[in-house]
Amino acid sequence: MTAPASPTDPESLRERALDALTTARDRTALLTSCVEEPELTAQHSPLMSPLVWDLAHIGNQEELWLLRAVAGRDAMRPEIDGLYDAFEHPRAERPSLPLLPPAEARQYAAEVRGRALDVLESTAFRGTPLTEAGFAFGMIAQHEQQHDETMLITHQLRKGPAALTAPSPAPAPPFTGPAEVLVPGGPFTMGTSTEPWALDNERPAHRREIPPYFIDTTPVTNAAYQAFIEDGGYDTERWWSPEGWSHIRSHCIEAPLFWRREGGQWLRRHFGVTEVVPPDEPVLHVSWYEADAYARWAGRRLPTEAEWEKAARHDPAADRSTRYPWGDADPTPEHANLGQRHLRPAPAGSYPAGASPLGVRQLIGDVWEWTSSDLHPYPGFAAFPYKEYSEVFFGPEYKVLRGGSFAVDQVACRGTFRNWDYPIRRQIFSGFRTARDGAA
Repeated sequence: MTAPASPTDPESLRERALDALTTARDRTALLTSCVEEPELTAQHSPLMSPLVWDLAHIGNQEELWLLRAVAGRDAMRPEIDGLYDAFEHPRAERPSLPLLPPAEARQYAAEVRGRALDVLESTAFRGTPLTEAGFAFGMIAQHEQQHDETMLITHQLRKGPAALTAPSPAPAPPFTGPAEVLVPGGPFTMGTSTEPWALDNERPAHRREIPPYFIDTTPVTNAAYQAFIEDGGYDTERWWSPEGWSHIRSHCIEAPLFWRREGGQWLRRHFGVTEVVPPDEPVLHVSWYEADAYARWAGRRLPTEAEWEKAARHDPAADRSTRYPWGDADPTPEHANLGQRHLRPAPAGSYPAGASPLGVRQLIGDVWEWTSSDLHPYPGFAAFPYKEYSEVFFGPEYKVLRGGSFAVDQVACRGTFRNWDYPIRRQIFSGFRTARDGAA
């Protein structure tokens, strides 16, 4: 059995879509108003777009899908479509394009939003795949929040003083529970066919048979990762895959991104502030290669994507898959660290209300978690509404991450949500937990 979907009556969906779109736009405004214009137009890293590109791209995608595709309206600015096509121009080239300046980008995005809200008010949530259950509106809210996370990554990469502030997560007592949890073997339902705004790579629901395994109760912490470093983890070839060893040696990588050793302790640069690395937080800004090496050093391995999802969604008592580890209810601040409420992960073991039925914690929020799996389609996959969202990325080049991070809004984070990136990536808000085979 699968979890029931979120409400599907038209007025509830309309209210949900309005809230999701408004929340995303408020966050976009925050991320693009806290710095001066030169910071918006600069490229802070060749891995990232200028912030002003993301701003106009958000508006352009909203126009393409909500005004043109859903409402059938004529293009507002057809001449800029190519500038903001993510597949036409690599990020490193975008600063050289004739981009809309900040004031014009804001005006364009605002005008699109005004018209999109009119479309939302008049759209019947039925009749076409795009409008069924308000899918297109949910897709656009998710798209904007994904770019908000990308812009937050850019803020972390930029030099200079802090431009963003947020309260720290509530202090948590040291976690004293079991280090790992046994997940019994057997079938479970992976993916979804009922979640209204689930994206194509999350579909369809299908049964998976998983042998028993143990999985870490919490993500791996900075203190645990420091033990790997101090034990010569970055200097010992046997812990690394051949590709990983070649990569860290050729790039002289000796610690997570933004870390440096000074005066006998590890410091890190975190959104413009230098601080001592917090020992009880989940480790952040590590590549798949680093996560894989740590797991080998610890005598363990990374969980597969299916193992991660079973730990996060399977309720053994009811023999069904839920939307989230805690059940089917939408996340609250008691469940998970999401939505940029904080600018850091919470201490390992936080959010007991968000634990899975088996007691696994922080599976949603805090840090994206690397899995051992390549990105592949589920059986019965069908690309929708365009193949460039997922299909072009299928294959061994990308590793799957699950669970979201403190930078992810709840509209773009659920138990079935799939993220992916190259195994070398470290600027993303990535961490991990480990697993090991269980007894038969």
